[in-house]
Amino acid sequence: MADTDILFERRGKLGLVTLNRPKALNALTHDMALRLERQLDHWRDDPGVAVVAIQGAGDKAFCAGGDVRALYDAGRVDGRNNWQFYVDEYRLNTKIKRYPKPYVSIMDGIVMGGGVGVSVHGSLRIATERTMFAMPETGIGLFPDVGGTWFLPRLPGRVGMWLGLTGSRLRGADTVAAGVCDWLIQAAELSSLLDLLATGEVPSPPLGRPTLEHRDEIDQSFGGDSVESILAALERLGLDWAAGQRAGILAKSPTCTRIAFRQIRAGASLEFEDCMALEYRLARFCMMQPDFYEGVRAVIIDKDNAPKWTPATLAEADDAHVAPAFAPLGDEELVLGSG
Repeated sequence: MADTDILFERRGKLGLVTLNRPKALNALTHDMALRLERQLDHWRDDPGVAVVAIQGAGDKAFCAGGDVRALYDAGRVDGRNNWQFYVDEYRLNTKIKRYPKPYVSIMDGIVMGGGVGVSVHGSLRIATERTMFAMPETGIGLFPDVGGTWFLPRLPGRVGMWLGLTGSRLRGADTVAAGVCDWLIQAAELSSLLDLLATGEVPSPPLGRPTLEHRDEIDQSFGGDSVESILAALERLGLDWAAGQRAGILAKSPTCTRIAFRQIRAGASLEFEDCMALEYRLARFCMMQPDFYEGVRAVIIDKDNAPKWTPATLAEADDAHVAPAFAPLGDEELVLGSG
């Protein structure tokens, strides 16, 4: 089965990747990440390949995330078991970001978590009317990783902080409005797009960007210097939308909410590789904390959607509580090669 979880094919000058686990919403396994990296290295050095594109099988999902159940099972034995997964995943994300050939992400359907890491760093990011993008990691005791430290603070205004703290979902045109995708096309046009890419030609997206609903309220509320100031600003707005955003933040892991806020603020002034090194520190911390295992239990295993976070409140999960997550790792820091 693993041999068919991810497919590689040549179409003229196009190297096409298909994430092929439609029943699992094309969730990215550790083996798939390693195989994708090897294929990208091969196509990078192949003069017959002018363009690389990545898509998901079926019409429901591009990739709904990483295989968190596997991380849960391994980490319950020892959280250290998962550290190598993050080394390999973040190295792959970095190779995609730095890929020397056009890398076209066809983000049709659900795009979350690990799926974001193999798409949003591409040189051309395509959305369709079926696209649904979100980074809901704080709801399962994680943080918006796979390069979120880099790209979230570089979205327009305060959109990145909003997405990272709330896990809000963007659909279709809103992904373009938010700066996550470059171009909205109809799913029926994807076949023609692949035919064009096979000639080696990469189209340029149209100029202009649609308007994101509640953009003014997002910018007013999510620019505060602490999570508490954001929550207070949302409360002051007095809108149903703002109340919903506030409630959403408060329902998530207090520890990971605090981490995500600090991470996104820090990422605004870091280079990409430094962002990934920071994320590796944060991932190691989270794998050793109870919230990840409780979050996955509540959302994915038991599906009661009633996690009991530890600590239970933002007041308890203060800056001192999360400071160790950001501490340098010395000789164990993530080191990313240039190739």
